Amino acid sequence: MAYEIPVTQARAELAELINRVVYGGERVVVTRHGKPLVALVSAADLERLEESPDADEEQVVSSVSSLRSASSPSAGAGERQRFGIAAEHRGPNPS
Repeated sequence: MAYEIPVTQARAELAELINRVVYGGERVVVTRHGKPLVALVSAADLERLEESPDADEEQVVSSVSSLRSASSPSAGAGERQRFGIAAEHRGPNPS
């Protein structure tokens, strides 16, 4: 589960948040008005995300959502709405 913090508080505690991510292995979700804006993750986590060529955007949204609340059931359209995603990438269209 990720630690959530409002952006105003995150500004004041950035050094502490970085330490929590790097040394504590935590993931931090920075929010504005209760909505997720960005996530602080370790460089190792970022490398794993970038190296996974077959991980599509829906899986990433689902992962972030599950970090926010492991006990809250959510899926597909609900996640896109919560994260303000208006479009979905479906790959190249055959002509």
